[in-house]
Amino acid sequence: MHDSYPAPDTVHPVPLPDGSRHEGTVFLKPVITHPRWQVGEYSYASAHKPPQDWAFHLAPYLYDFSPEKLIIGKFCQIADGVQFITASANHRYDGFTSYPLAIFGGGPAAGRPSMPDPGPDTVIGHDVWLGQGVRVLPGSRIGSGCIIGSGAVVSGDIPPYSIVAGNPARVVRKRFSEDVIGQLLDLSWWDWPIERILKEEAALCSGKLDLLDR
Repeated sequence: MHDSYPAPDTVHPVPLPDGSRHEGTVFLKPVITHPRWQVGEYSYASAHKPPQDWAFHLAPYLYDFSPEKLIIGKFCQIADGVQFITASANHRYDGFTSYPLAIFGGGPAAGRPSMPDPGPDTVIGHDVWLGQGVRVLPGSRIGSGCIIGSGAVVSGDIPPYSIVAGNPARVVRKRFSEDVIGQLLDLSWWDWPIERILKEEAALCSGKLDLLDR
């Protein structure tokens, strides 16, 4: 393995000047063992106070027995305070009460009238930046290349390469033209070998598509 970059199974990928590793930043793939999570290589999360359980810290309502999944692509960047509120946090709200009466009486809650039906998966694309304190609501689908501003509360479908802000979150603008977005999605650089990605670092960070078209 080349010394200049961390392997995808590295827990703490950020080196500090004294030679130690930043304990508050982790690649998620090697630290998440939760059966309802699916996370791609090189996606990282940060926390000012590192938790013992990153899965619970980020998605506290996603239980081992939850029917839904949390799916996060490659090269995502998750800032401190981000939480994914997955579908198992939902209450039924189409009747006269939203109270989960299934907590009374013992026995399994599944199938009780006060319990909601299973909800959808929450899906985050590749190369998504979730800013500090973002809340992602159940069933959200955030396209690749999106930037979600600090404190945003996201629901529904967010098109790829959108800049999103606010509560409720809204698309402020697209990062690039639809033509460029289509070409970037076709390139799918996040699927390249890491050696090629690093070789093309200048082009990927330049915003100049002609450099990638070489």
